[in-house]
Amino acid sequence: MPPHIVLVHCHDLGTYVGCYGAGVETPRIDALAGAGVRFDRHFVTAPQCSPSRSSLVTGRHPHQNGMLGLAHGNWEVGPHERFLPELLGEAGYETHRFGLQHVTEYPERLGYDRTHNEESLTSETPTSVHEGARARTVADDVAGWLEAGDHDDPFFASIGFFELHRIAVDGGFSFEGERYDAPDPDTVEPLEFLPDRPGTRSDIAGMNGMVRAIDDGVGTIVDALENAGLAEDTLLVFTTEHGLAMPRAKGTCFDAGLEAALLMAQPGTLASGRVVDDLVSNVDVFATLLDIADASVPGVDTDGGDIAGQSLAPLLFDDRKGGGANGAAGTDAYEPRDRVFSGMTWHDRYNPIRSIRTGRWKYVRNFWHLPAVYMTTDVFCSAAGREVHEDYYGVQRPYEELYDLEADPLERANLAAGADPDDPATETVRDELRRELLEWMDATADPLLEGPVLPNNWETVHPRLEDDRDDIRH
Repeated sequence: MPPHIVLVHCHDLGTYVGCYGAGVETPRIDALAGAGVRFDRHFVTAPQCSPSRSSLVTGRHPHQNGMLGLAHGNWEVGPHERFLPELLGEAGYETHRFGLQHVTEYPERLGYDRTHNEESLTSETPTSVHEGARARTVADDVAGWLEAGDHDDPFFASIGFFELHRIAVDGGFSFEGERYDAPDPDTVEPLEFLPDRPGTRSDIAGMNGMVRAIDDGVGTIVDALENAGLAEDTLLVFTTEHGLAMPRAKGTCFDAGLEAALLMAQPGTLASGRVVDDLVSNVDVFATLLDIADASVPGVDTDGGDIAGQSLAPLLFDDRKGGGANGAAGTDAYEPRDRVFSGMTWHDRYNPIRSIRTGRWKYVRNFWHLPAVYMTTDVFCSAAGREVHEDYYGVQRPYEELYDLEADPLERANLAAGADPDDPATETVRDELRRELLEWMDATADPLLEGPVLPNNWETVHPRLEDDRDDIRH
């Protein structure tokens, strides 16, 4: 029988946990990494919630599956897409959802057999809906379900934690430091990609408090699997959808916006303490879980090509070259990526960007007049955002950006304007990556190649005359 699959996911975490080198204590998550496989160069398809999550559950980029903005902003995955829980159900899995999902305003589309929480976030629901998705609460619900059931048939459980998402407080957005018993801001480690200032330290302290809640939630689930005698029969996956809700991270195609933790563990099956340095994308997680479950990978009856990911199972199981968990025919042999693609179109503002990242280089193409560093509303209206918004919003962003990640890992020096005098090959690199990015956009039917993507409420934004004068104008 293929393994049970437990997918634990959270908001806005990036790689801000101890096992990735962050200055925060996460003993249970670190122990999970030590017991399994840690992916050190895992990047997502979009530096924002719903589009990235749509890739996790469809295996396709947001501009392929239609999720060009936020689900509660009335963007939706296209009608022909197939979802991970739906496909696992067809393969014989009993599928369960705990806590949050932020892929669709119509969660019945996802195909879960049972939903263990009452509401999902929509454009109509109040923010109090998040109370039922706090990590410790959700983990306790999962533990009760695990301990009460027989679980003779394989199950898939999607477990969504609200943390590290900011909440609206007094006209701004914060990490709820008091609620989560945040440490003294003077004791936290600064983030290397941001200036060390008081408001930023306060936000980092709030993040630390919320991360501890995530860590507790993971620990509760690990303990419950062990107590129910299911640990060795369960693949446990831990991840998030994009980088930290901080300036120069969430909402940007800098690495800090696209990086995401990815841990997988199954005692007795996966090697412990293994670190994978291959470039991987969250579209690969979709293919991997279907492969391990002996489930079929869907064909897609729409423009833009097939799924964008490939199974990472050969990196998890030493004796495999692809195929299902029981040796059935599955994915083709694994080929390491030499680049990953990402992008963003709509969030709370129009921010059309696409990027290509190799082991050394990052090329970003910006398709609109934009500030030097875009910040989502929750970041802009935060303590950290207020400290840097004059620097980041008063300068026009160039249309092209190129960064040498070996010499400039924080992506400070844009080399796209011309050749680096110390490296005459820079201009050639820029031209090659520009071409490859545009070819990928063409192959995946990216609508940005046709021009600006209109907001989903265009008829409201741009009302039209209802008489013959409308025809005259055209």
